[in-house]
Amino acid sequence: MRILVVEDEAVLARQLAEAIGDAGYAVDVAGNGRDAEFMGQVEPFDAVVLDLGLPQMDGLTVLRQWRAAGRAMPVLILTARDNWHEKVVGIDAGADDYLTKPFHMEELLARLRALIRRGAGGHASPELVCGSVRLDTRSGRVTCDGHPVALTGLELRLLAYLMHHSGEVISRSELTEHLYAQDFDRDSNTIEVFVARLRKKLPPGLIETVRGLGYRLGAPT
Repeated sequence: MRILVVEDEAVLARQLAEAIGDAGYAVDVAGNGRDAEFMGQVEPFDAVVLDLGLPQMDGLTVLRQWRAAGRAMPVLILTARDNWHEKVVGIDAGADDYLTKPFHMEELLARLRALIRRGAGGHASPELVCGSVRLDTRSGRVTCDGHPVALTGLELRLLAYLMHHSGEVISRSELTEHLYAQDFDRDSNTIEVFVARLRKKLPPGLIETVRGLGYRLGAPT
């Protein structure tokens, strides 16, 4: 899962990027509205944390332009404006949730997880299930038949994306775009390596290769 953090306060932007990255997501950061608007138009983010008070272009304008262009990724707005009017305007502009500064990082992560679940198929529970495999999105803990499965960070990110889109055919290029941040040296061939590693740790047949198209996650029949 790939997250865009839009925040002009350098210290807070770094704290957000570190916390969200530690939670298992790939993170890109934009420090002003113009960069954020462009990145949101051209990159496939799974969710956005968007500050409203931005230089060059304010957050509400950024959000309105994304929605006008048909960009539907979930957006959590951050605002220091503890004012009900600003919150209403933000929701009307297309925000999915809001959080007022100062906030607890744990609450931001919880809200972000909920937005990603809803945006990726309407999952109400924080626990994703496919056959005997369970993934707790709060802790990143994976079990198979009740036994813990040890995964690397990228393997966990890969499994989480497939589980959020269970039953769908996901191409290698889509996985590459959603698993790596913008400044990462992307190579779609490495996806095959990580899928192979993941398959060794999960039940046979859970990850299906759809020839010429990509991969599909589904409980073996």
